[in-house]
Amino acid sequence: MSSLLIPIVGVVVFVVIVVPVIVASFLRNVEAGTIRMVSWLQGGTVIYRGPGKSKEIPLLTTGTTISSKVINVDLDITDQTADIDDTGTPRPIKVRVLASAIVSVGDSDVLIRTAANRFFSKSDGDQLSTLTDLLSSSGRRAINLLTHDQLFSAKATPSASRSLLPSPVAVAPVVPVAPIRAHATTGMTAAEVAVIEDDDDPLAVIIRKACSRELTDLGLIFNSLNIKIVQSEVAEARRRQSAAEAQANSEIVAAMQARRAKEAQLDAERAISDKQRELEQTKASNAALVAQAEAKRQEAQGLQRVAELDATQIAQAKADAARVRLAAEASADADAIRIRRIADATAESIQKVNQAIAAGGESYFRYRQIEMLPQIVPAIAEALSAARMVTISGGGGAGAAETTTNNITSVIQTVLAAQLVTRGGLLDGTPAAAAVRAETGSTEAPPPAAKAR
Repeated sequence: MSSLLIPIVGVVVFVVIVVPVIVASFLRNVEAGTIRMVSWLQGGTVIYRGPGKSKEIPLLTTGTTISSKVINVDLDITDQTADIDDTGTPRPIKVRVLASAIVSVGDSDVLIRTAANRFFSKSDGDQLSTLTDLLSSSGRRAINLLTHDQLFSAKATPSASRSLLPSPVAVAPVVPVAPIRAHATTGMTAAEVAVIEDDDDPLAVIIRKACSRELTDLGLIFNSLNIKIVQSEVAEARRRQSAAEAQANSEIVAAMQARRAKEAQLDAERAISDKQRELEQTKASNAALVAQAEAKRQEAQGLQRVAELDATQIAQAKADAARVRLAAEASADADAIRIRRIADATAESIQKVNQAIAAGGESYFRYRQIEMLPQIVPAIAEALSAARMVTISGGGGAGAAETTTNNITSVIQTVLAAQLVTRGGLLDGTPAAAAVRAETGSTEAPPPAAKAR
C-alpha cells in the first residue's frame, strides 16, 4: 500500500508544482502600457502588446520590454518671427511660445523595433532631452517661417498651411491663444491629412512637418501639440491697447446704458407723474360729482322733509279740525242732552211741586213754614228790628198787630215760594233756568224775589 502511495504523491506534486513552474518559465506577463519584444535564436522577433502573455523559452529567446505610454514634453521656445516692413527690410519680433507636445511609440512593428533600438536604449534623461531638443528646434524653425500676426491667428490660411511659408495677410492678435492640437497622420489618407493641415494652426503644422521625420527615425509618432501661450511685447502692447479700448468701449457702453437707464427712469417717472395727475384729476372730478350728488340728495331730502312736514301739518290740521269739530259736536250734543235732561228734570220737579201744592194746599205751605222757621225767623227778626215800619190801620177794623202779623205771614209765604222756586233753579243762571227759558221761549230773566219790607 505504501509502495502505491508514493508514486501517486509524486504525480500530484509534479502536476501541482512542477508543471506550473515549467509553464511559468515559458509564459511571461505583459502589463498594460508595455510592449514585450521576444527574439529567437533563428533571428525572428515577436512583439507582444500588453496586457497579455508572451511565450518565451529560457536559453532560446531574449525578451525586452518597452513602454507604450504617451510621453508629454513641455516646450519653452523663444525666437524671432519673419516680419518685414513695407520696404522689405526685416523687422523681426521676439516671440515666446509655451507648448506641450505628446508623442508615443509607433503602432507598426518596424517603428517599435526602431524605438526599442534608438530611443528606449537611452536613459530617461537622455530620452526627455532628445525629444525637447528635437521639438524645440522644429518650433524655432516654424517661428522663423511665420509672421507675428500668423503666430497669433486662430487659424492659418490654406495657402500658408500647404506651402508652409509666411503669409503677408495680417490677422488681429488673440491672446492667449486657445489650445491647438496637431494630430498624428499615421494611418490616414492624404486627403484627410490635407484637411487637417488646412484646419490647423501654421505653427503646429510646421512643427509637425519639421519633426515628423526625426520622430520617425526614433520610432515615435507625433500625437498632438498644444500651444499654450504665445507671448511678445507687441502682442502685450496690443493686448493693453485692446484692453484699454475694450475698457473705453465698456465704459462708453456703461455710460450709454446708464444714460438709457436714466432716460428710462425719467420716462417712467414722467409716466407715473402723468398717471398721478390723471388720478388726481379723476379724484377731483369724482369728488365734485359726489358733492353734486350729495347736494342733490340733501336737496331731495329737504324737499321730502318739507313735503312730509306739509303733509303732516295738513293732516294734523285736518285731524285737529275734525277733532275740534267732533269735540264741538259732541259737546253741543252733550250740552243739548244735559239741558234737555235738566229741563225735563226741572219741569218734572216743578210739576211735582205744583202737584204737591195742589194736593196739600195750605197745609203744605204751613208745613214748609214750620220746617223753615229755624232759618226764616232769625232773618225776619233781624229785618223787623232794623225796619222802621209805620202801620196805618185801614178801615177794615183790623189792628196794627194783626196787620203786621199778616204781613209777616205773607212775607213768609213769599219767601217760601221763592225758596222753592230757587231750589228748582228758576231764579238763577243755572242750566235749569236756561232750559226753562228755552222751553218757554222767553229771553228775559225772571224777576228777583221779593224782599221783606
